[in-house]
Amino acid sequence: MSDNTNQTSPPAAKNGNGRRKRLLLQLGAAFIVAGVAYSIYWWLVGQYHESTDDAYVAGNVVSVSPQVTGTVTSIDADETDLVQQGQPLIRLDDTDTAIALDSAKANLADTVRQVRQMFERLKELRASVTLREADVARAKEDLTRREALIAEHAVSNEELQHARTAYDTAQAALNAAQHQVAAAASLVSGTDVEHHPLVLAAEAKLREAYLEWQRHVVLSPVSGYVAQRSVQLGSRVTPGMPLMTVVPLNQLWVEANFKEDQFSDIRLGQPVTMTADLYGGSVEFHGKVLGVGAGTGAAFALLPPQNASGNWIKIVQRVPVRISLDPPELAEKPLRVGLSMQVAIDTHDRAGNILARTPVSGTRYQTTAYADRTAAVDQLIAAIVRANDVALGASAAR
Repeated sequence: MSDNTNQTSPPAAKNGNGRRKRLLLQLGAAFIVAGVAYSIYWWLVGQYHESTDDAYVAGNVVSVSPQVTGTVTSIDADETDLVQQGQPLIRLDDTDTAIALDSAKANLADTVRQVRQMFERLKELRASVTLREADVARAKEDLTRREALIAEHAVSNEELQHARTAYDTAQAALNAAQHQVAAAASLVSGTDVEHHPLVLAAEAKLREAYLEWQRHVVLSPVSGYVAQRSVQLGSRVTPGMPLMTVVPLNQLWVEANFKEDQFSDIRLGQPVTMTADLYGGSVEFHGKVLGVGAGTGAAFALLPPQNASGNWIKIVQRVPVRISLDPPELAEKPLRVGLSMQVAIDTHDRAGNILARTPVSGTRYQTTAYADRTAAVDQLIAAIVRANDVALGASAAR
């Protein structure tokens, strides 16, 4: 029986070796096919894409701060609230500035009346000059007549001397009146009540007081969502102190940090496909390369690395790439500042520049929240000037 067993063993071993060879051949063929497939993929697609998962949503985080010192009496918006540009967010106590505003109004009214008096004074002095000229003419006639009669001894020398003294006195009074006219004219010449320097200075003080009073209402510079509110009721705030932030979520972009050896084919304007962890890989965002950072993240860090040391180790650096987001896609699927993104840049088109070649022109961001703050005060100034100037003019005419 042992002989029979020995005779059947070699065929079984041969079958096992054959199956193992077939498996190795199949596995090798699979690796070859996979390699060829990957090579074809890399040749047709892979070499034209640069990707990274070191990317995050970025945006403008607008700090809201007061322009004047004051005590917080009202908070009109809280975190997560949607606010519009120019909407009141915080109100400060305006008692002191309201008093200063009333004082500035009274000062402007008084200044207008004083300037109107200057113009009326000039008219009065000019009339005085006319009167003095008449006195001079009359005194001269008296002197001439007495000089003609002195030869005939019709008048005495004393009377002639009195006539001469009267003429000299009238002439001196005329000269004094003319100098007074010149002095008064220098205060108002070349202008009118509305454009007089004293009135303009009073108007400037009123504008300053009005803006100081108006700035006790802190407005939102942009439309967006409130975040990071730190102000509380009763807080004493000063100009420049951050009270809260407003984030316009329609002004977002992506900061993708690519390794320095990935930049050989990246160009401005290349299309980008992105996915967010918030929505998963089934939702894609699209954009374009807007620009490449002027340095690595390490170069702009708070504590830059010191490479001139004995234990230096080379680390591959990353450079931020700014990528736009499609506005309609962003409106349909809102993102948040700081969210993680996966970014893939299509580098087929390599004709563009890696850095901008032309200087930027125009305004990138602008707010009109403070644009019309002087319109109301201009109307107030015009009303005060008109009311006080017309009143004085009418009283002078009477």
